[in-house]
Amino acid sequence: MKVESIELRHIKMKLVSPFKTSMGTDFFVEHIIIKVQSDGISGWGECVAEGNPFYSSETINTSWHILKDFIIPTVVGKKISNIGETISRWNHIRGHRMAKAGLEAALWDLFAKRKNVSLSKLMGGIRKKIDVGVSIGIQKSEKDLLKKVEGYIREGYKRIKIKIEPGYDINPVKSLRKHFPNILLQVDANSAYSLKDFNRIKKLDDYNLLLIEQPLGYEDIYQHSKLQRELKTPICLDESIHSLDDAIAALELGACRVINIKPGRVGGFTESIKIHNYCMKNKIPVWCGGMLETGIGRAGNVALASLKNFTLPGDISASKRYFEQDIVEPEFTVNKDGTMKVPEGSGIGVEVNKKLLQKFTISKELFR
Repeated sequence: MKVESIELRHIKMKLVSPFKTSMGTDFFVEHIIIKVQSDGISGWGECVAEGNPFYSSETINTSWHILKDFIIPTVVGKKISNIGETISRWNHIRGHRMAKAGLEAALWDLFAKRKNVSLSKLMGGIRKKIDVGVSIGIQKSEKDLLKKVEGYIREGYKRIKIKIEPGYDINPVKSLRKHFPNILLQVDANSAYSLKDFNRIKKLDDYNLLLIEQPLGYEDIYQHSKLQRELKTPICLDESIHSLDDAIAALELGACRVINIKPGRVGGFTESIKIHNYCMKNKIPVWCGGMLETGIGRAGNVALASLKNFTLPGDISASKRYFEQDIVEPEFTVNKDGTMKVPEGSGIGVEVNKKLLQKFTISKELFR
């Protein structure tokens, strides 16, 4: 089929509550929504690069530039036959994985709709519903934290994750374990620590955590391998894993026992599936991380998380967790048993609300 047009939209949506991590506080989500048009079919994707370079070196501006000037020209107005061949056209572009992942996601949606199958089925998913968890930012007080956790447990979330940083770590974890001794609990440092903080990190071993996510440097693998040897709690790598090669290196060095897969961070669904398959072969559990996606990106994450080796609850919360109103219909919801339904319709399985999309659009550009 021939790609007739590609549209980029810079959107900005207010969060229902500020989301604070060791990297800063988010009040809004700014991403790029991508639409690929072919033979009357629209494929939708979401580039999760943010307005700042705090989580990743990529930003909305760098991603827009790379998409516009380098990636889109390899596809628009040209015939495409499958995902693998199409994305190979930008193999010569180094880095910029979030930009690549955004367009690749739209192509996956396009191909699934053309085959009239769900995105989950096209990826090889096996589940009709997935276990989900919730990620909670750094709170102002212990009371606020306990109140939020209690609310999310009532909503059915199977796993609670809290963000931590030096000085906001042992006490909140201790408090949560005291009040909720049996919940699945994990922590995420977003690279806030160094090996000098070993004694503080080691104390987390006392609280039966599911895992400690990315405690050390955001590109580090080696120092994590030294830390993991001294901990009984599994380390999960996030920011350090950009590709299958990184995952192989991390597991060979013993740097982690769990891997978080975010399609945007690793360059798309194709690389995500490769990492999933390698980890499954080596009996390493994986789970799907989140980047505060709208329903478009969330739909892709849900489909990915339906694959066999996504055995831990992911950061795939309900739409209302982040937005007063999402840009897809129906919105994503969490069942009382802590699961989320995997859409069974063709492609991403949800419809984009064009009026709301336009409302949140800051700028757009069409390529033919």
